[in-house]
Amino acid sequence: MALAESIEYDKIEVVGQYKAVQVRKATVITKDGNELTRSFERYVLYPDSDISKEPSEVSAVCNAVWTDEVKEAWKSRPSKSLVEKK
Repeated sequence: MALAESIEYDKIEVVGQYKAVQVRKATVITKDGNELTRSFERYVLYPDSDISKEPSEVSAVCNAVWTDEVKEAWKSRPSKSLVEKK
């Protein structure tokens, strides 16, 4: 009767003009290899986000889509175009 917990990044999506990266993180609990439960957490990364602590699959997507042009567009966007991060 061994319980185990694992983390999966099962959805990584790129959306919008500024290439925001939406991530879905799944926490999976298994017992003897059978899945008991799965819960989700979602978050969004923007071109000025610190991705140094993100898993490799997430940072690879960010690095691929956040070109210098995208980063510059993000920095120079009108502040009313998106809700400011807190």
